Amino acid sequence: MKRIALVLAVALAAPAWGQEQKPAPKEAEKKEPARMASKKPNPKRQEDARHCLERPTNTEIIKCAEEYL
Repeated sequence: MKRIALVLAVALAAPAWGQEQKPAPKEAEKKEPARMASKKPNPKRQEDARHCLERPTNTEIIKCAEEYL
């Protein structure tokens, strides 16, 4: 009975001995947080862009309205 337990213990422990050790975790490099690019304030931002809606096509409306973003 003791022989069977010994063989079983060795059989279960053998794969663990054969595994490679995990490399030590590398220290993460500290990076500065990404900064948002500062946007210049658009003077047209507060103006009314409703006149763009009078354009005949959606593409023209979008191009006109982009100036106000």
